[in-house]
Amino acid sequence: VTEIAGLEASGKSYMAAQIAGNAQKMGIDVVYFDSESSLDFNFLEKAGCDPSKILYVQATSVEFVLETIEELLSSTDSQFLFIWDSIAATSSEKELESDFNPQSTMSVKPRIFGKAFPKLTIPLADGQHTLLLINQLKTNINVQNPMAALVEPWIAPGGKAIEYFCSLRIWLTKRKSKASYVTDDTGLRIGSEVKCSLKKSRFGTEGR
Repeated sequence: VTEIAGLEASGKSYMAAQIAGNAQKMGIDVVYFDSESSLDFNFLEKAGCDPSKILYVQATSVEFVLETIEELLSSTDSQFLFIWDSIAATSSEKELESDFNPQSTMSVKPRIFGKAFPKLTIPLADGQHTLLLINQLKTNINVQNPMAALVEPWIAPGGKAIEYFCSLRIWLTKRKSKASYVTDDTGLRIGSEVKCSLKKSRFGTEGR
């Protein structure tokens, strides 16, 4: 289980597309859960994927995605790469049925993940599958301890279960200064420098 969390336009989906392309070369079946309905198959192709061999699923709810993963794990012997883009943009069924008041559905997704990951971790590991979680970095507004927000200006939503069960957590951040822009010969901006931080790793590389 791996989490890639990043700021907007920091290359999360692009990195996921490259991972999907490499997985296909290894003979791994790719299942792409898209909650933002923003996936461009031409974008996947340019990143090295074969879109015709990707199982594309609209992530209508958190429960639907988790149940689909569980069903696929139990119904076939194929080796899977599950890409969930993104956790932060996927609503729970309770949130979909409720109003727009954030207080009425507080902490629903963290509780779902707290129940789901203990159920899925062993089946994922036994079949040598990979679950790649794309997440968004949000501004850390810590009212009780303002110093914590200064030390760590961002948080990745979804609760503690993601932090505990991920073997690898990668955060992508970038500067907004012009010095970080990558431009072509005509001066058009074609990219930007991105900082990649390993927030957690069970492979001995944490903090790099």
